[in-house]
Amino acid sequence: MLAAYARNVNPEDPFEALSVGEIDPPQAPSEWTRVSLTAASLNHHDLWSLAGVGLRADQCPMILGTDAVGVTDDGEEVVVYPVIADASLDDETLDPHRSLLSELHPGTLAETVAVPARNLLPKPAGWSAADAACLPTAYLTAWRMLTHRGRLPDDGAVLVQGTGGGVATAAIALAGALGARVYATGRTPERREKAAELGAEAVEPGARLPERVDLVVDSVGGDTVAHSVKSLKPGGRLVTCGATAGPTPRIDLRHVFFKQLEIVGSTMGTRDELASLIAFCEERGVRPVIDSTHALTDAEAALRRLASGDAFGKVVLTVS
Repeated sequence: MLAAYARNVNPEDPFEALSVGEIDPPQAPSEWTRVSLTAASLNHHDLWSLAGVGLRADQCPMILGTDAVGVTDDGEEVVVYPVIADASLDDETLDPHRSLLSELHPGTLAETVAVPARNLLPKPAGWSAADAACLPTAYLTAWRMLTHRGRLPDDGAVLVQGTGGGVATAAIALAGALGARVYATGRTPERREKAAELGAEAVEPGARLPERVDLVVDSVGGDTVAHSVKSLKPGGRLVTCGATAGPTPRIDLRHVFFKQLEIVGSTMGTRDELASLIAFCEERGVRPVIDSTHALTDAEAALRRLASGDAFGKVVLTVS
């Protein structure tokens, strides 16, 4: 079958490790459900895998991808939940042995994927496969950051750092639909303009906000964290899910203890949270922001688009 996969890993040149072509369909547990894919969206996780972050050379070849929409053998259109974990836990994201598709089990950048039956949810009615394929990682991550981990209050205020990435654009759209006042930073005037089109009040990185906020959604890390902390009102929360600008920020702890702030980590979301997210998006008319769509055969070009940092919203692959 056709797939985009890590042939090996290469920290110096991740694209050297990428192959797009025919590969034998991988074996899967007999009780898992096989899905014929129609669309898949990309995440930085795919680039990290090629670089050997979370994926070892001895695990290769490994099909990339965590997010997808497809059709079961029974003809049901489904969204794939990508976390493989102990389903008996109330919060499977806390399972120390959890993994994402493409880490221990083959991923979704392929013509078919196999997953446990509970990892399949109905595709939103009337949605395109490309739209629905954006939900399982970036939009689910943003949803959990705003709700379960961030506890966004009614009529609250949110700062979203780093407009343009999948989680950031998702957070702007979802926070606005939740009724929040949304501020968003963007490194260029063009990105700030697009943030404004999504309903946020756009500000330059590091700039003083019109008000201090209840919640900061930060997937950037690095020097951005100091601005996030300063932007919070007393009792506010900084929720972080990534560190694309670096994992070792410098912050003034006096802001943290004097204003009694919370710094909260967040990773993905539960299967039930994905179901809640889908229902919310259907009810409120929220649709994902898509930067571009590419055929599976053009997966390398799509991944290079993601790696460039120029994409605004999700990069999607379609599978025919």
